Amino acid sequence: MTGPFTAACIQNEAVADMDASIAAATELVRAARGAGAELICLPEYFSCYKAAADAVIVGPRAEPAHPALAHFQALAEELGAWLLLGSLAITAGPERIFNRSYLLAPDGAIAARYDKIFLFDVDLASGESYRESALIEPGGRAILAPLPWATLGLSICYDLRFPQLYRVLAQAGAEVLTVPAAFTKTTGAAHWHLLLRARAIETGCYVIAPCQCGDHGGGRATYGHSLIVDPWGRVLADGGADPGFVTAEIDPAEVAKARRMIPSLDHDRPFAAPEARAPAVRSA
Repeated sequence: MTGPFTAACIQNEAVADMDASIAAATELVRAARGAGAELICLPEYFSCYKAAADAVIVGPRAEPAHPALAHFQALAEELGAWLLLGSLAITAGPERIFNRSYLLAPDGAIAARYDKIFLFDVDLASGESYRESALIEPGGRAILAPLPWATLGLSICYDLRFPQLYRVLAQAGAEVLTVPAAFTKTTGAAHWHLLLRARAIETGCYVIAPCQCGDHGGGRATYGHSLIVDPWGRVLADGGADPGFVTAEIDPAEVAKARRMIPSLDHDRPFAAPEARAPAVRSA
């Protein structure tokens, strides 16, 4: 563990035109680097995202042929910065994709890959319906990645609702958690801040959560409000509702401090699960 570093969340509004999305994200990455960011994190599907009535356009490509991956590898090397590509759609076979996050080192090399584990299959009261399992091949492995300053634990969007993943990451050594997202405006307004702060408090980790913003068509909008949260649950930066970027200082010493005060990661105990109960039968 070394001293503090500066992290950034990029908040963009991706479109179906991948070239246009890449260009807009690149401009924001350059600006964040100019502001001193050493770890720059982009949202889920930042390079291509458009919704229609019966489909979501995310621009899947084979990994070696994905233009966003090659472009941002070159940009990481040019800027000498760590980049988290929140996620790209990577082909996983006929009509299947991986929702895959990449950590790129300052020389452009791929330092880590993570495939989203938990899939967003929900029907909201607003009428919005999502079935990620119809397209996405889930991952099956939690991923840690060492940075020069701290250890990173990777996740994507809907993973946020599964605290067991973050506890495993923290107990394995994560000090900083990344949660790139395209969180819906409906669920974001209700739960985004609460869940991210809870994950930080539960694990004693910093949480860096870049989120897309804007209207993507098909009745779907993303929430924005990219957040950086400290290990005590304090929001250090909030990206609001519009495209841009935010930065905050990440001090690994604060992780150790929070965990000394509340060492809950060391307090797990075995316990017996309750037996499942049959639904109560109600008389007429």
